[in-house]
Amino acid sequence: MPIEDFADKCFVAFTDISGFKTMMKDGERAAGAIDSLYNAGFDILGVTANINGFFISDCGVLFARHREPIDQLNNLLTVVRALNKKVLADDIMLTTSIAWGDFSYHNRIVFPGIDKQPIFGNAYVSAFLDNETGRPRLKPGQCRILKRDIPESVLPSIAENPRIEDAKSHYYYYWMVENSEGIQQFKHRYHDAYNLQFSGMLTALKEEGNG
Repeated sequence: MPIEDFADKCFVAFTDISGFKTMMKDGERAAGAIDSLYNAGFDILGVTANINGFFISDCGVLFARHREPIDQLNNLLTVVRALNKKVLADDIMLTTSIAWGDFSYHNRIVFPGIDKQPIFGNAYVSAFLDNETGRPRLKPGQCRILKRDIPESVLPSIAENPRIEDAKSHYYYYWMVENSEGIQQFKHRYHDAYNLQFSGMLTALKEEGNG
């Protein structure tokens, strides 16, 4: 079913597959990752009201429709959590940025050989740029919300959400935990995993250098 035209202020999420460029060296692995993302999106959005989305290559754009900002954000976070958990079962990790602002999606007349769905708005641009070039750089599995331009009406809900942690220019959403205590435990394990990866590379370099 095609997405109905939309033009309003809303929350928009841009998500993509972590490490996809490396996966492209193995076409079968890259194709499998895309299938996982698309299938997860189809299953989740097919039964989710008020959140629409579309996918191209290794990326997805999700946006909330016609509700109060608090409801928009909560619904979008629910979908982001479900999407991450579903692809994780296939050993796929995503990075996700969420922004608030103007967003416009319009269907256009198409014919065989061309498909047109123009999208506009600062919310999409902000989410895309944060995901691609934002600082600090998003790590695999992370999801965050840009603070810039966010409606004040959603701030109490964000403060009360046990999966959200305040940072300098973002709110980080820890979809993988159940409560605020779980955030610190997860961050500790995640930090250790990164250190182990670095240690492994350092060991390999030293062994090669001594060979």
